[in-house]
Order: sequence, then structure tokens, then C-alpha cells
Amino acid sequence: MPRRITVYDLQSGKGSRKWLQLHVDTAAEAAAAFAADIPILSCEPDHNLEGIRAAAPYAFLSVGMPHGAVATPGEAVRLGFDMMRRGADAVYCSHSPRFIEAMAMEGIPVTGHVGLVPNRATWTNFRAVGKTPEEAAKVLRSVRDIENAGAACVEVEVVPVRLADYITRKTPMITMGMGCGTACDTQYLFSSDVLGTNTGHYPRHSRKYADFAALEAGLQEKRVTAFRAFAEDVASGAYPQAGHQVDMEDAAFERFLALAKAM
Repeated sequence: MPRRITVYDLQSGKGSRKWLQLHVDTAAEAAAAFAADIPILSCEPDHNLEGIRAAAPYAFLSVGMPHGAVATPGEAVRLGFDMMRRGADAVYCSHSPRFIEAMAMEGIPVTGHVGLVPNRATWTNFRAVGKTPEEAAKVLRSVRDIENAGAACVEVEVVPVRLADYITRKTPMITMGMGCGTACDTQYLFSSDVLGTNTGHYPRHSRKYADFAALEAGLQEKRVTAFRAFAEDVASGAYPQAGHQVDMEDAAFERFLALAKAM
């Protein structure tokens, strides 16, 4: 019988297996990922979390702790346990290592983040990080800090392939690679890029396999057309027709009027 993937499973396969990973936004996307045999998912801790968990019951699910949602390590532990209760297998955390350490000490699997970290992009801008020796060493120091804090996984985003490969070989953490070639333990993309629901900038490492934005635009046009036709039918009297309503027999209505007068 299938069972949910665990941290132990991921760590046992390190160095011998590459895992597929997607960030999903809805239960429908999670169900599609499950049907496509994608074993690792990530998502936000919003109202879709429980539905995503139910749609992909055996996937390893890393759920993002919103940056700034907690101000102390104790608050991180409390929120981390809440996210685990709701279905997370790991808690993504872009806060400092002391927050990661507090959760890890309580047995909460944590996913850290190095390289291009969007929540910290004011320090780097949105670009590849680690192309110079000094910056590469800084990325490695961050990896070691996260590892020493007890994290189970680390997202490695848009760093040079050779640096990502070095990190992957030197850390026991599962490296979740985005924009790092094939160097990391997982090959990670966002469903919004894969499905083409993203209407903004597509990063260099992304690849669009469908154009859901165009499909959604077509659906929206059909919604407007249908709603306009409904409004026009009401205005012209074409709707409702006799078949759309319920009536009473004459005798029943007369009896009702008599009852109404007596009330």
C-alpha cells in the first residue's frame, strides 16, 4: 500500500536519485501533479493547504512560512506545528538560522533557502547569486549555517551549476534546485510557469508547457458573453419562460386565498 514520502526516504535516496518537485497553488494542480507521479510539492499555508494535502496524500509537502509571520523562534515553533497539523511534511523558512534551529530542535523538518532568496532580494536584486568567488563562498556559508541549525532541506535558487553541485555533494540536506541545471537533489519549478498561468515575467530557468492564461482569457470572454445573454433575455422577457417556473392549480390557489383572509 502506498504511503507518504518522509524525510528519511529523501535522505536515503540522496546521491542516487533525482526527485521532481513542483510548487502548486490549488488542489486541482496538486491532483494533476499526483497523477503525473511528481512526488515532492510545495505550497503556501493559505486556504488551499488542506485541499492540496488531500489531493496528493502521498507527496512530500513543504509549506512556506510567510517571511515576517513570526518575530521570535518560539512563534516559529508554534506556527510550524500548526502547519504540520494542517498537512505539511516540512516547513519552508527564509528567516535566520535561529528560527530554523528552534523548529528543528522540536522535530519539525525545515526547508531553508540560499542563492536568490526573493524575500531577501533587496540585498542581491533578482539575479544569479554566487558567480564570483566571494559571493559563492557566502552562499556556502549560508548553507552551512542552515545545515548546522538542523534543516532537512535547502532550496538552492539560481546559483551557478558547479556551485550547486558542490553544495549538493557536501551537505546531507536535500537540495531543492531551481535554476541550477541538474546539480541538485530535486528539479524544482513553479506550476504557474509550467502551466503558463503567470502573466508577468518568466525567469530564465522556467519553461512553459501550456498556456493557461490564454485559456482563462477565453473562458472569461465566454463568461461575459453568457452573463450578457442572460441579462438581455431578462430585459426582453425571453427569460423566465413557463418551463422555468412552478405554478398552483386554480382550486388550490382559491383555497389559499380563503385561508389567507382568515389569518
